[in-house]
Amino acid sequence: MKKPLIFVTNDDGVGARGFQYALSIARKFGEVVAVAPERTQSGMSHAITMSSPLHLRRVRQEEGMVVYACDGTPVDCVKMAFDYLLADRRPDLSISGINHGSNSSVCVIYSGTMGAAVEASFYNIPSVGLSLLDHNFDADCTAAAHFGEIVVRSLLHAERLPSPLCLNVNIPMLPLEQLRGVKVCRQAKAYFRENFHPRLDPSGREYFWLTGDMINLEPTATDTDEWALDHGYVSVVPVQVDLTAHRQIDSLKKLF
Repeated sequence: MKKPLIFVTNDDGVGARGFQYALSIARKFGEVVAVAPERTQSGMSHAITMSSPLHLRRVRQEEGMVVYACDGTPVDCVKMAFDYLLADRRPDLSISGINHGSNSSVCVIYSGTMGAAVEASFYNIPSVGLSLLDHNFDADCTAAAHFGEIVVRSLLHAERLPSPLCLNVNIPMLPLEQLRGVKVCRQAKAYFRENFHPRLDPSGREYFWLTGDMINLEPTATDTDEWALDHGYVSVVPVQVDLTAHRQIDSLKKLF
């Protein structure tokens, strides 16, 4: 039997620490093909490159693994892999991450990590996005890698999986021994309140730095990813692409 083929990507760039941990996870289970952005592509969501050419370069190759860098978005990386590099063989699993920073709740909408994970699921490939709640690029990814390995093993060994399947997995910024386990839960309802900080460049021209805070609209709900993360659990949220507000259809039929 062939070893499973596992695809790996991310949005923090091919040199990111979390990406190296994701490669290590994948190598424990099978052959690895990876395509990651040349540089940070955080917040790119499901963006694709249409008005400029893409460049692909091989940055690492050894037995059982090859890693490429693409100067496009995370979704570009997935498309380049599945429709060009792997046109003759579909991966058995796709991993996106390990992202530096949370992708829980409404962050999933903005996330390049999850954009890539969702794109992989379009090909009916089980897909998982892994994110650690630590934005530092020298973050300790030990706990995230431990639980990432648990998730990957569970998916690869499952007798039957839903299709398509895309999981948004977030790991608290805690030492491994302090994590309480895994919670399968739902996405918390939330939104971002942005702050634009004006500055002046040396020529006197105004520019802005964007910061902001996420506002959790249901802080007492105990079945959400935010609650799980706040209480020391790894959150696992199944993600779907259908954005239809099904509950509104009947009332809108009456309106129109």
